[in-house]
Amino acid sequence: MGVLKRASVAWTAALSMIAAGALRPLDAAAQGETTTTVMAADADPDWEVATVRPSDPNQKEQSFMVRGRHIIVKNQPVEKMLMVGYGLQKNQIAGAPQWVKTENFDVDGLADVEGQPQVKQFQTMVRKLLVERFGLKMHNEQREMPVYVLTVAKDGPKLTPSKSDPNTLPRQEVRGDAAGERSLEFMNISMQDFCVMMLYYLDRPLVNQTDLKGTYDFTLKYTYDEERAPTDGSAPPGLFTAMQEQLGLKLEPVRAPAPVLVVDKIEKPSAN
Repeated sequence: MGVLKRASVAWTAALSMIAAGALRPLDAAAQGETTTTVMAADADPDWEVATVRPSDPNQKEQSFMVRGRHIIVKNQPVEKMLMVGYGLQKNQIAGAPQWVKTENFDVDGLADVEGQPQVKQFQTMVRKLLVERFGLKMHNEQREMPVYVLTVAKDGPKLTPSKSDPNTLPRQEVRGDAAGERSLEFMNISMQDFCVMMLYYLDRPLVNQTDLKGTYDFTLKYTYDEERAPTDGSAPPGLFTAMQEQLGLKLEPVRAPAPVLVVDKIEKPSAN
């Protein structure tokens, strides 16, 4: 998986962890920018205006970006939009035609509500775009599949309650991603946000069963590639052990019913 790159915009998308290299964490503070006003929590944003067009086949960059109420999607297949909008893994999407996976699109638009959308509001806008511009019709099913269940370990959680302003957005930063090791810093994160963020690093859906409320600040360091990691004993443990030792959380692979989005109809967008 590629290293996530920073962008000079105000928002670290919790959804930016879903697909390797697809989404970029957006952090204004790291770039010395002023904080953007967050959209009201009870707002239900739609698109004031949005252009949708096929991507330039020579374009390499792929990203989802938010700059205030300005939302930009670069060079993304509809499959990724479905994953982002509904917080799913690829194996939780069924019935989609092949072009949904292979043809990429650019989106540039504005929310019809002032302020920068929070994670769930951003997801809402992506879902509305899929319905309004791609004619998405779908239904949900429960299908048994491999999942990870996140629970509290027997000795209890080792999480620090966040000191962030509750009106600020959750943030996630990759502090290190080299030599088979990874260090992730989470700020103002609920357990549900954490489960969405970790989709980027996992190969199956993650189900939150911690019953933990509130938001937390914490760092997770783990080895994801033992062949590349240092052999002098300095490497952190693997993800499962690191979660338990550092966070007091348990990650367990099981087979269980998980939500599946079944695409009944979807069309390529008409010209703007």
